[in-house]
Amino acid sequence: MTETNEHLQPDGQTGDERRLPPAVLVDSRASFNEMMAALRQEPALALDTESDSLYRYFYRVCLIQISLPDIDYLVDPLRVPDLEPLGALLADPAHEKVFHAAENDILMLKRDFGFSFANLFDTMVAARILGWRQVSLAALLEKHFGVTLDKRTQLTDWGQRPLSKAQLSYARLDSHYLLPLRDLLAVELKRRGRWREAQESLASLVEVTYVEKPFDPDGFWRIKGARDLRPAELAVLRELYLWRDSQARAANRPPFKIIGDDSLLRLSQRQPRHLNDLRLSERQVDHYGDSLLAVIRRAQDAPPPQPPARPRGGNGRPDPNVTAAYDRLRTWRANRAAERGVEADVVLTNDALMGIARAAPTTLEELAGLGILGPWKLEEYGAELLDVLAT
Repeated sequence: MTETNEHLQPDGQTGDERRLPPAVLVDSRASFNEMMAALRQEPALALDTESDSLYRYFYRVCLIQISLPDIDYLVDPLRVPDLEPLGALLADPAHEKVFHAAENDILMLKRDFGFSFANLFDTMVAARILGWRQVSLAALLEKHFGVTLDKRTQLTDWGQRPLSKAQLSYARLDSHYLLPLRDLLAVELKRRGRWREAQESLASLVEVTYVEKPFDPDGFWRIKGARDLRPAELAVLRELYLWRDSQARAANRPPFKIIGDDSLLRLSQRQPRHLNDLRLSERQVDHYGDSLLAVIRRAQDAPPPQPPARPRGGNGRPDPNVTAAYDRLRTWRANRAAERGVEADVVLTNDALMGIARAAPTTLEELAGLGILGPWKLEEYGAELLDVLAT
């Protein structure tokens, strides 16, 4: 295994990172096996991931940070592609896995490696249940450990190799403090009688499922200012939007790296005929100028697009009884959240409230049968919810 301090002295390390023992870069099968032997001996491990979504159309997990109390591992899945032993550990309930803002990490690890999970702790979820106002990892580390994260490094290209000194230094800090932060939060949750609530919320994290979102050819309607365009301009915007996605796929770059939404909107309005009129960067004109002009010319003969139909339920009109019940439940939730000093969705999400409003249960048994509330929330809020519905 490679200790990253060999590569991080001096300009790649922050003052916070220099105080820590060396991080270990896991970039071979031998170093991976050595790491796994250490992980299996520990009851808890902290994890984080980095991906290249800002630089690739087909983005992927590019680094997995794993921390134990006395060592930090930086696993390079681009160099060690077979991570099945790690997946088995993540699915083992005997080992607690600690994340911060776990959902996206879990979804990406499920998508890229087919991992499943058990026994999770999310420090952001716990902090929100406690009503802490600043719940970003950077804010929590600065407040409780005096550590400052340089978040600019997060925006760099994690798919490049070799990773820079600054990237390696930043990455290990993202997971290093999660285990002591977890212990701090657990003590506070238990002290304030919120441990059961936290356990119930955390248990649902393992159920999140990655769903591939296909490209939406009508996505141009969501560009700011699109609905202010004239029909002929909308036809150009649609063709430019479709063209941009095809270019992004071919180059494996995010669409905004090809050309931004603002530029698409301006081109749709102005509809230039010559390269000098495109008013784009020199690189964009060199790479895409002729193609853009051809798309604009073709789109000028295309029929204007029709706005997508809005989804409707039943007869197309919301049930007034459901709407009224939902509004009453939202008012109850706002009051309950204010009493606790937490964000409203910590009490119940909008989806949960709507599900309850539509079902209109009249007994605790019926409410429990919906499968919307766990045992703690049913016990804590069930009778109040039924009172609100009966109003």
